[in-house]
Amino acid sequence: MIFLKLLKESFLFAFEALRQNKLRTILSLLGITIGIMTIVSVFSAVDTLRNNIQSSVEKLGSNTIYIQKWPWTGGPDFPWWKYISRPQPSLRDYAKLSDRLQGAEGISYELGIGNRTIKFKNNSIEGAQISAAAHDYYKVWKFDFEGGRYFTESESKAGRPLAIIGFQIAEGLFPNIDPIGKVITVLGRKVTIVGVFKEEGEDMLGVSADKTVLVPLNFAKGVIKVEDERYGPQITVKGRENVSVEELEAELKGTLRSIHRLGPRDDDDFSLNKTTILTAQLDQLFGIIDFAGAFIGGFSILVGGFGIANIMFVSVKERTNIIGIQKSLGAKNYFIMLQFLIESVLLCLMGGAIGLGIVFLLAFVAKTVADVTIVVDISKVILTIILSTAIGLISGFIPAFMASRLDPVEAIRSK
Repeated sequence: MIFLKLLKESFLFAFEALRQNKLRTILSLLGITIGIMTIVSVFSAVDTLRNNIQSSVEKLGSNTIYIQKWPWTGGPDFPWWKYISRPQPSLRDYAKLSDRLQGAEGISYELGIGNRTIKFKNNSIEGAQISAAAHDYYKVWKFDFEGGRYFTESESKAGRPLAIIGFQIAEGLFPNIDPIGKVITVLGRKVTIVGVFKEEGEDMLGVSADKTVLVPLNFAKGVIKVEDERYGPQITVKGRENVSVEELEAELKGTLRSIHRLGPRDDDDFSLNKTTILTAQLDQLFGIIDFAGAFIGGFSILVGGFGIANIMFVSVKERTNIIGIQKSLGAKNYFIMLQFLIESVLLCLMGGAIGLGIVFLLAFVAKTVADVTIVVDISKVILTIILSTAIGLISGFIPAFMASRLDPVEAIRSK
């Protein structure tokens, strides 16, 4: 009870000192507010970017493997000469894998032709992506329909002139009109629209069906050379629920090496790409960004801490006479010290609270005005509170210690 009473009296002394020196308090708060706001803003920006990219990566599927010519790796030491002579994934590979794979839920041969203009009467939309895929496309990719349906298996096998279009294409070509059943020109041929993909929105990795026109692979075979490198052909394989991505990868590697008749000492002439490759690279990148953000924010807080310490030295100097009176009336050293420590911690906590308030306000404005969701991690908020308290204790310790050691007689005479 005595300790709580002393704590209460110290808090009241500290609060009164801050109230009486409003301008100095505001200037003291400014440094720590900017520091806290900087470090939380940087971490929030990084977390938001990480969250958006992670959502994009999840669209690729955690249990999906992409058979391609080039690996999803890069960097200054990327050995491109090892991969440039590799063959593109072929229809033969696709057919053989479809017959042999046991752990696959779906397997699709896919290609894309970008930056095309789609027209319907007087309406047109530019920058469309023409995609051609085997029937199992619906098994390896996640998508919903705004209207219409997917191709039937017989339609895919027969290569019927049908198409499923993205939401933006439907909005651009058919305003206030139901696009199902309408005929558009794709790859120089007339095709009938049977479905419209549901709107997905912008994507950090460009994985979106909003501006896509999907046609059956067998239809595209009669129009273009589907194995041409210009179209980026790939084989997409999604594993069964009870098959891990590592097991699927091992089966794919063995089967493809057998199909390509590679010897035990021969290198793979294909790449098995998966989302873990991207996430590993992203983790490394964000680790660097987190460190940079922590360094910038830490430096800002350090400057704010020096500002708090300077103000506390001035406060001790101004109140030396009062400290002498308090000690002459029996105040203990720890009571004097506690006053200044609480004052310092209060300054830092107030500055931290204002900094956090500004960050939350900016996040609300970004959501309201630009429809951008800013991620503010609660663990970062807790870390900010702890950091503010620590900065307050460190910045105020030496001034508080000096105040507690003042000689009461000399302190009273100082005025």
